[in-house]
Parts: sequence; structure tokens; C-alpha cells
Amino acid sequence: MKQADIKLLSTSDLAEKVKEEKGALAKLKLNHAVSPIENPAKITDSRKTVARLNTELRKRVIAEAKK
Repeated sequence: MKQADIKLLSTSDLAEKVKEEKGALAKLKLNHAVSPIENPAKITDSRKTVARLNTELRKRVIAEAKK
């Protein structure tokens, strides 16, 4: 997910998306531990997406606190 797409989401959608992506990441890691997945770069991409979502969510929380 690109940063531009993430900025368009509402705060509640961001929180929901973080939960979904964390679940998908956990599933990918488990599948990779059991038997190597075809493209292990998917794990890296998923981890980076979670980080982007968390960063945007944290930015919004800080912005609200400053107001």
C-alpha cells in the first residue's frame, strides 16, 4: 500500500487496516516457517506496510494531541 493511499484513509479505517495487515503478516510468517513460501519478499513488503500504517496513525494521534 502506498503512502498516498494511506493518507486518504480515515483514522478508524487505518486502525482496522493495521489489524488486518498484522494478521496477514502473522499468517505469512507461519506459512513460511512450515514450508518456504514462493516469494519471501512478501513478508518484507507486508512488514513495511504495517510500519507505514502505524506511522500515519501515530502522526494523527500526535496532531490531535497538539490541538
